[in-house]
Order: sequence, then C-alpha cells, then structure tokens
Amino acid sequence: MDSSDEDVPDLVPAVFDPVPVTIITGYLGAGKTTLLNYVLTEQHDKRIAVILNEFGEGSAVEKSVAVGQDGELYEEWLELRNGCLCCSVKDNGVKAIENLMKKRGKFDYILLETTGLADPGPIASIFWLDKELGSDIFLDGIVTVMDSKHALEQLQGTDRTQTAADGGDTAPLNEAVRQVALADLVVVNKVDLATPAELAQLEEHVRNINSSAEILRTTRCRIDLDRVLDLKAYSSPVRLKQLDVEAHRDRPHLDKSVSAVTFDLPDELPRAALDSFLQRLLWEPDHSRRRVLRLKGIARLRGQRDPVMVQAVYDMFDVEAVPAHPDHPPRSTFVVIGQHLVKEELIALLQDCVNCCS
Repeated sequence: MDSSDEDVPDLVPAVFDPVPVTIITGYLGAGKTTLLNYVLTEQHDKRIAVILNEFGEGSAVEKSVAVGQDGELYEEWLELRNGCLCCSVKDNGVKAIENLMKKRGKFDYILLETTGLADPGPIASIFWLDKELGSDIFLDGIVTVMDSKHALEQLQGTDRTQTAADGGDTAPLNEAVRQVALADLVVVNKVDLATPAELAQLEEHVRNINSSAEILRTTRCRIDLDRVLDLKAYSSPVRLKQLDVEAHRDRPHLDKSVSAVTFDLPDELPRAALDSFLQRLLWEPDHSRRRVLRLKGIARLRGQRDPVMVQAVYDMFDVEAVPAHPDHPPRSTFVVIGQHLVKEELIALLQDCVNCCS
C-alpha cells in the first residue's frame, strides 16, 4: 500500500453563505397569517424558516402549526414536511435568529413576521446593522401586506399612540403609513373584495408614499415566492433602473404629509459632503418639521471609480461601496421617504454640503 493512502486528508472548513431575512409586516387583518400559512403548507422546493410572533391577533398559523397537544406553544423549531422550519417567538427576534442559526445549512431563507401594530424600522435596523449577526444573516427586504378593501382608510387614519418625542409638533404617523414607507415590496391582498377604482386609488396612494416599492396584487396571498424572496434591498444597489426613472418623475401628492422625493446631482460628490448631508438630514432638527423615514440611493464619489450604495432607516445610515455596473445611473441619485419633504430644499442642502467641502 502506498504510504500516501494513509495520509490524513486536509480538512476543508464548511463555508456557509449568509442567510437572507425577509420581514413580513402589515396592518391587522391584512393577510400576513395567510401568506405565512401558504409558505408553511405549500410544496415549493424552498427551504424556508418562518418565525412567528405569538402576540398578533387572529394567529391561525400559530394555532395550527406551533401549538402542541397540551396547548402550549413550542419553543423549539418544528421541521415541516415541505422543508420549512417554524417557530413561535417567545423572546425577541434576535434571540430566535441566534437559536435558528444552530440549524444553519437546513434552510435558505428566513421570514420574520411582525405584529400588525409593529413598526418594522427598529426590527430592520437590528438585522441590517448588527455586525455580529451580519456574518450569518443579512436583511433581504421588508414586505408589507395590505388589505385592499380597508387599507386606504388605515393609511389615512392617525395613530394617537405616537408621542410628541417621536416628532415634536409633526403630526404623528400611524403604523400603516410607516409599514408602507419602509416597504421594498407591497402586497395588495384581497383584491377580489375591492373594485378596480378602489384598487387604483389605493395603489396611487401607496406610490405617493413610497414610489420605489414594487406593488403586487394577490387574492388570499397566493403569490410566486420568487417575487417575495431575494429582494436584496439592503445588500445590493436597490432597483437602480427604477431610481433613475423615478428621479425625473414628479408625482402629485395625495398625502401632503408623507411622500417620496427623488432627486439627483450630476457631479461627483466629495465623500465628506455625502457624510455631512446624511448627518444634517437625519440628525439635525429642521425648522420645516422634516422627518425622514427611509432613504436609499447610489452616489458617485469624487476620485473613486466605483459608486457607493446609501441606505438609511430613521436616524441610522450606512454607506457601502459597490462594484460599478452598467445599470447604475450616471449620476448620484437619492430617494427620500418621509414627512414634509420639499425636493428643492433637499437639493439645496446637498449642494450646500458640497460647497462646504469643495
């Protein structure tokens, strides 16, 4: 026997790709449970872990999937016949994710449901900016489910539980508006219960709040999961072609308080000017009561070949270099979603930062 046959082979460490996390949000009764029930029960050849929140109302999925014979919710993960994993969250979402990562390799996606009254912003920021979790997972995007029959009324309502500290003298926002403003994909559900005119009015309202989110119509949340997964809204340049188109499309605003403003700057930006713009926009008080909920875009920096991707949720932002691509707009392009936004004021603020750094 050749002595080489007895040599111990070199061990190759296992390499795991980070698992994408999709946040599923939506107002009470919109159809989140129906969507998750579809994911958990249909044969789709996808290995998906679903984290359910036991505090939501009408939680049919928890009752049918996550409740044992003694009526107690399972704390362990359940592996279902279609390859999915299911868990009901008794602690915070981060703890559930950490426990789930012990099963890494058994799944390809994580869907995290929020309650109907939850603001997805703080949840998104955890998975987006947590560097310790970042090696294992990444935030893929936020999907907001809407009830087409009642969503317009919910968007136009006011949530008086918001305190003055959340905006001073700025009118409080209800959670339905926040969920749309932060969405990367909006699922307009129960379209069989609404008229064409109602659907058109709702979708126009959604576009005026968030012009960069894709809108999909569904009945009973029957949807191609490829449209929900792999959004890569926080990990790659976001819908750059759409941003480039939206930059030159001024929309009449149905909602005078919350809107999406898109603008660009043809010249390359000094990096210091970009940082100053983000800090002044997100951190400094503004006399116009301006408040930013979401910002995303692509920026061309002076002296750098590759552009950077810009992301912000509330007062947190991140700037990340991305490889140059033919689809990138030839200019710096930004989409800002929030309250009391004036396009000319945003452009003037950015230009002032450029002038101060030139």
